[in-house]
Amino acid sequence: MVTPKLTPLSPRLAGVDHTAHPTWKLKETVEFYRDVMGLPLIHAITAKGWGREKEQHADFLHIFFDSGNGSSIAFFYYIGTEQPENLKVPRGYMSMANHTAWAVETPEDLAAWKERLRSFGVQVSDEVRHETIESIYFRDPNFYPIEITLPLRKLDRIDASDAALTVQAAMELETAGSWNSIDAMWKRKAELVQARMDEASHAA
Repeated sequence: MVTPKLTPLSPRLAGVDHTAHPTWKLKETVEFYRDVMGLPLIHAITAKGWGREKEQHADFLHIFFDSGNGSSIAFFYYIGTEQPENLKVPRGYMSMANHTAWAVETPEDLAAWKERLRSFGVQVSDEVRHETIESIYFRDPNFYPIEITLPLRKLDRIDASDAALTVQAAMELETAGSWNSIDAMWKRKAELVQARMDEASHAA
């Protein structure tokens, strides 16, 4: 596959407009996001089904909640349908990877959210700190994972450089078919760091 050569500034994205999920629990979803999370209901699209003959789209509601900073979180409610098995949210740690995360600005905000959610009977984790963020985790009525996170510091160019080396090492190992532990990635990354240091030393 040919990778197009694009500069970082052309074209640019202007932030996330919305994320969207299906729901088969309209009332519970509205009450959770509007009342528990306090997100204003800002838009609703209603439409007749459309689509190809073999896969006719059901009539639906598409509702949007303001999630801050010009973004929204949206839900499709397909009228008269049953939730397919393949769209049921699984349990287990891998299912947490597909989640929505909101940011707060202070530790007090994070603690207040935990208290608010628990006052509504929502099961919320204690604070979990990992590298540059501290977060709490919970589920909505559809069992979609949600995170509220506190950035502990701003990311800078060193973080981006480190990420590039991490991903390069990981992709090389994946391509070679020899990646079966994080230790292998750390070893390959160390080799890349050493190579970069040697290159800089020779250029000096």
